[in-house]
Amino acid sequence: MYKYKVVAKIVEIRGEGKCSYGHKIGDTFEFAEYTPGGLCQFAYDSLRSAVAALLYGGSFPWMEDSSVTTWACPDPDRPVIFELTRIPV
Repeated sequence: MYKYKVVAKIVEIRGEGKCSYGHKIGDTFEFAEYTPGGLCQFAYDSLRSAVAALLYGGSFPWMEDSSVTTWACPDPDRPVIFELTRIPV
């Protein structure tokens, strides 16, 4: 059992402002014991290392707040920006 869960919230879609997978600003995905359904596989692949670090209490040197960071999907023309928030459970 994890000590934390991570909520990934879409806060921005750059480029054309439209995700080719259909995600929208405000969509949220919760990572805890299971992988969230409905999340684009490419976005999941780019988020999973950061999410794993946060689930286990890790941080990143550029983070001012050790419980919140941003991460992007790999689409070079329309990157979807996720805010990752670590929440104690």
